[in-house]
Parts: sequence; structure tokens; C-alpha cells
Amino acid sequence: MHEGPGPWVVWLGCLLLARPDTGAECRPVWCDGGRPGKGAYEAIDVLRAAEEQGLAPHDYDVNRLESLARTLASGPLPAPSELGAFDAALGASLLRYLSDLGGGRVDPRDVGFGYGAVERLATNELLSRVTTASSLTSVVASLEPGFTQYRRLKDALARYRSLARDLAPPALAEERGVHEGEPYAEASRLARLLRAMGDLPEGAAFEEGTGVYAGPLREAVVRFQARHGLDPDGVLGPATLQRLNVPFSQRVRQIELALERLRWLPRPPPGRFVVVNIPAFRLVGFESMADERPAVQMGVVVGRAARTRTPLFFQEMRYLIFHPSWYPPRSIIRNEIVPELRQDRGYLEAQAMDAVASAEDDAPALAVGEDTAALLEAGLVRIRQRPGARNALGLLKFVLPNAYDVYLHDTPATGLFARARRDFSHGCIRVEDPVALAEFVLAGSDDWTGQRIERAMHGGRTLRVDLGAPVPVFIYYTTTIVRADGRIEFYDDVYGLDRALDAALRARVEAPTAHPLDP
Repeated sequence: MHEGPGPWVVWLGCLLLARPDTGAECRPVWCDGGRPGKGAYEAIDVLRAAEEQGLAPHDYDVNRLESLARTLASGPLPAPSELGAFDAALGASLLRYLSDLGGGRVDPRDVGFGYGAVERLATNELLSRVTTASSLTSVVASLEPGFTQYRRLKDALARYRSLARDLAPPALAEERGVHEGEPYAEASRLARLLRAMGDLPEGAAFEEGTGVYAGPLREAVVRFQARHGLDPDGVLGPATLQRLNVPFSQRVRQIELALERLRWLPRPPPGRFVVVNIPAFRLVGFESMADERPAVQMGVVVGRAARTRTPLFFQEMRYLIFHPSWYPPRSIIRNEIVPELRQDRGYLEAQAMDAVASAEDDAPALAVGEDTAALLEAGLVRIRQRPGARNALGLLKFVLPNAYDVYLHDTPATGLFARARRDFSHGCIRVEDPVALAEFVLAGSDDWTGQRIERAMHGGRTLRVDLGAPVPVFIYYTTTIVRADGRIEFYDDVYGLDRALDAALRARVEAPTAHPLDP
């Protein structure tokens, strides 16, 4: 639960209560002529629409406020104290909502993100916007994240809420694997489900009641698999059926969590930026925040979920290194290299590795002796893998200086990109198409074309190239995205961070909060 100043106290102090030294009278903001005014109903409508943002209207007391407004609008004129309490309560709820919209409801550092504290608007700035704007809806629009993905997710949220409300199909029976042309007793129910989600087009020539898994129905399953991080093999097996049976209410929650995370992100400066989404095992690069489609996209391999997770952070890429050396971290030296070296003194040479006194490219190689393994284990000696095609970093390294010593890089293990789930690294991020990424980040820098990048990668010489302008990189985590064509994709919660965020949000709701209407 994020902490902040009690907004209703600020509201009362700034706008409602007369200062003793001025003798000014208390003037309600949302009431006019002794009754709730037009602005009060606009504010209540704004709070009611919080669900469109993936927020919960009941978190902002909208039902109680709406009921109180109706009571105050009828019968005898209410007492000034009643109007003051209503005015303060409405202001408190509105400020809380706008603060949540502009910066999220929890501190990202509490749920696995190293993004730092969200830069929220100060309460007095929110107050100024509320009291001077032509409409509250314009204030809401100004506080929404500017990423195109946010708007798409809002649309997807409305759609999946409708599915959750109107369609609750019974679970499909699990099968060991239904292939094309084979009988499937629940083919008609499967077709209705896939049609509701948009994977089976309305005009598809699927004959209801045939009980055969084939044709458009299989093609729809392939589309469904592709949207859910599965191998699109068209086989109706346990993994596919498990995802088909996920309740729409759970998909709604995934979208709400995705919207929450977008509220945490710092807005990048104008220009291109890169996003690596861990659950999607994908990198995308955009020329600007307003772009509908990425300029570059590719698969990635990320840190193992069980042991070596890739940290989540925001940093700027500043330079590239062609033909890099690799200096394994101590954990890899201790847990992987030392045991191999103790079994085979020729292991380092076989892996194109040298023992060195320091992590410097010009540090001379040390002779490998009986004590080398012990020196490595004690941290007195380092390992350097020589540049080349066998190097763990491949032929190109993308450097974004950070406290985690995480970077993006090429890889000789390209076969891993054929797998649907790709958490195999020690924490750094392997990219599927280093040439395309280099072209993207070097655009406008000394004519670095794809051909020139290829020549530098295979030229046999270590070369550092600084970017003309730093490129912001978001190492990010969301289990759902919406593509430009409207296709929504869902992924497994590989690091368990959806569970952590969901728990943090539920704890926030359950925590008591002081409020002007509370006794």
C-alpha cells in the first residue's frame, strides 16, 4: 500500500476551511445553493468510470457518495456541516483516484520492479488541475499513461469483462492430444468458445454437430495457441485445454494488472525506446510513444525463473561492443566453471577461456595450474572468454549500464529461439536478431547500415560504438499485451509476479483508510 498525505485533510485545509487569520468563510467546492452541484455529479461519474481504467469504483466510495448526493438533493436544505462532510468526502475520493491513475496503487519496488518510486503529481498540483480544468474528464485524460498499449488494454478490458459477464462455459474435458481429423465429442462447445474470443471467425465454414476436429476449428486453435505463448501445432492437448479453460474473470484480472504496471513507467524522452517483456520472451522497439506498430521486434531468452531471474528495471542503452569478451560472474565461475575445471584441466582452453587477474580486455592470460580452481573459487582470479563465434555473448553486446550488470547480447545458442518458453539464461537477455536491433538503436549514427553491422560483427576486431543518443530500455513484465491489429495475447506468469501484485492490491483494499464520512 503506497502512503501519502491524507488528501481529505489537504482538501479541507486548502479549499474548505476558513483560515483564522483571514476570516474567510467556508465555501464548498462541489455544492451550490445548499445542494450538490453539477460538478459533484460529474465527479461521481468520473469515479464510477474508474473501472474503465482497471480500477475499482468501490475503492473510492462511489456508491456511498452517490447515495449521499441523492439524499442531500431532496428534502429540506441540509445543514452546512452535512454539506461540508459530503464536499470533503467527494474531494478525498477524487484525489485518491487521480493519484492512483497517475502513479499506480502500489510501490513497484514492493512487487519485484526496480523502477524506483513513481513520480506522482503533488497534491496541490492535483488540486489545481481539478479546480481550474474545463472538465474532470480532461484531467483524467491528462493523467493516463501516454503509451499506446494503455489505450488498447482499456479496450480489451471492456471486451473481456463482457465475456466474463455473458459467457461462462463449462470446462472442456482434458484430452491427451486430439489431432486434425480425429473425433472430438466437444467440438461444438469448443467452436462456440473460440468464436466468442475471435479465434474462429463468424463466417468460418465449421459444421456444428460433426464431432470432428478439423479444418477451421483446428485453424482457430492454432490462432489461440499463438496468442497464449504455446507452440502453434494445432494439437488439442493438455496445455492448450488448460488455457482454454481459464475463466474470463482471470483474464480480466491479468488486464487490470497490466494497466497498473503501465502506470508505474517513467515517460521516456521523445524518440525511440525499447521494451523487453519477460513473460512474452519478446523485445519490441518503437520510434516514439505514439507509434501504433513497433519498428523492430524479436524473440529473447531471459533469466531462469527458478534461479537466475532477469531483474526488472529502466535504464538507457549507451553503446555497443562488437566482438566482445565475456567475463562470467562469480556465481557461474563457482557453480559451473570450477567443478568442470577440477574434472578436466583442459576445460578452459576447450571453451576458449583464459584465467586473468582482472576484468580487463588487455589483462594477460595466466597459466592454468593445480591451484587455478582454488583461486577462482576464492575470487582471486577471473575468467575471460575470448571474442569469437563461440563466445557466450555471440558477436555483439548492447550495454545499458546498471547496478545489476545486465545487458542484451547476441548468442551462439540460436536453437533456443524455436521454443515457446525461453527462460534459460543466467539473467542477461539474449536477442534473436542482433543486426536488426543494432540498426534500430544506431539509426542516424554514422551510416550504420545492416551490411556495415554484419561486417563489424564478423571482422574479428573488438570495437566499441557509442550511440548518437541514449535509447531508453524498459525491462518489463506483463502477462498480457494487445497488438496493433487488436489481437490480445496472454502469457504464463513465469516469475509469479502477477500473484505478488494481486496480493499487494488486495492487501491495500483491505487496509483501513481514514475518510471524512467515517464515524
